[in-house]
Amino acid sequence: MENALAMSNITKTFGGVPVLIDVDFTVGKGEIHALIGENGAGKSTLMNILGGVIPRDKGEIELFGEKVEFHTPAEALAKGIAFVHQELNVVNDLTVYENLFLGHELKGKFGKLNKAEMIRRTVEIFERIDVEVDPTVMVRDLQATYKQIIEIAKSVLFNAKLVIMDEPTTSLTQHEVENVFRVMKNLTEQHGVTIIFISHKLKEVVEFCDTFTVLRNGEVIGTQATKTPEGRPVDQADIARMMVGRDVINVEVYKERKEGDILLSVKDLHVPGHVNEISFDLHRGEILGITGLLGDGKEELARAIFGDIRYTSGTMELRGKRINPKQPAAARKFGIGMLPANRKENAIIKDLTVAGNMTIVTLPDYRRGPTLIKSKEYETATLYKERLNIKVQDLHNLIGSLSGGNQQKVVLAKWLIAKPDVMLLCNPTQGVDVGAKNEIYNIVMELAGLGMGIIVTTGEAAEAARICDRLLVMYHGNLQGELDRNNFSEESIMILSTGGHLN
Repeated sequence: MENALAMSNITKTFGGVPVLIDVDFTVGKGEIHALIGENGAGKSTLMNILGGVIPRDKGEIELFGEKVEFHTPAEALAKGIAFVHQELNVVNDLTVYENLFLGHELKGKFGKLNKAEMIRRTVEIFERIDVEVDPTVMVRDLQATYKQIIEIAKSVLFNAKLVIMDEPTTSLTQHEVENVFRVMKNLTEQHGVTIIFISHKLKEVVEFCDTFTVLRNGEVIGTQATKTPEGRPVDQADIARMMVGRDVINVEVYKERKEGDILLSVKDLHVPGHVNEISFDLHRGEILGITGLLGDGKEELARAIFGDIRYTSGTMELRGKRINPKQPAAARKFGIGMLPANRKENAIIKDLTVAGNMTIVTLPDYRRGPTLIKSKEYETATLYKERLNIKVQDLHNLIGSLSGGNQQKVVLAKWLIAKPDVMLLCNPTQGVDVGAKNEIYNIVMELAGLGMGIIVTTGEAAEAARICDRLLVMYHGNLQGELDRNNFSEESIMILSTGGHLN
């Protein structure tokens, strides 16, 4: 097979610390090639070098038989490389079509913007990936899922020859994931486009990709096809073992616990357009899952409990007392914490250090009058860095220097330090590798064992099955059904989440 890309002896260090060590990475023309590894293994760094985002220290890059060196993303784009980044790079104050054509606006006579043509082509792109999005709506009004779809649509719009997708399906539903991969297959088979796919979802890797390369600690561990010579998918456990160096998929994380009294009681909670009179109880030490398809209200339910959005009717009681948090600060004082689904927009403060992000919720604990006791703050941050195995060279680095998965751990650490009675975890392992998932699951189990009540919203049946005691399934804002742990199955969850009923 002719190579689309050959990267040879790529080396990169940050502050004297090696991130990539003599990496050789080759991708065949027209294939979907997965690049996988733990958080911090060097995947995004390697692709940022290819995409002209950061320079390499040494090594060579050959693109479609031509030696290249990119100093800016614009140079890479001019050579046919499109980059769908892990973090959303949309402008909230522009419309959908304006985001798609930002920097590449279509103009008519006298330099006037051709809005009609940009809108028409935007609709055409969304039809190709079978997604309904109004091209004239403001991006700030979209859920994070659709913001990611805009990022994917950009690469389709400009007919790139090589597309780098850095965890593009993290916040998508299964139906949308299938649509995206259908489009990807069409691009590779019909148009010869080459796709590099970075993901922690090994199921997607073996189902949709042709080959995969594993990075561990900045070095290539191996490259192979996703199918055996007999046509069977490679065992996901074997891939995970290559990534981490030990078995992680088959490790049991669920632990039996004795649940306590009712901690949080929600009665007839209503959020207009999202949640319709939902009631449930959460016990001390219980891990309660809430699932459903995109837009069925699980995230809005969690946000209403946390005071991030207002509910118009219904009541909440915490420890037997009526509460009505009208803003997150009030929920925090009541003893409720929340890890939101959209890390970049709602969880991290990009201009703060890693330590600063960890301690921001409990900042008064590190003050003496107006003075911040930095040594105490650093001591706490160091403790939780080690507890959650956060990969960071210096806690004084900005949080943006971390991989997405390590950022997620920092956000979780922030709330563990605060020690709330009720913890809302929205897609808690989003963008986290298989090894780190187990670490987070074990922490969740530990917290539940200590009596914390935990609500987990997730779109993954496998995640619910690994950690939840009970599962609520939503459909169009309604509570469609409830499953206890012994009755979890993908089939039952799908029946309920699509409006069906179980016997």
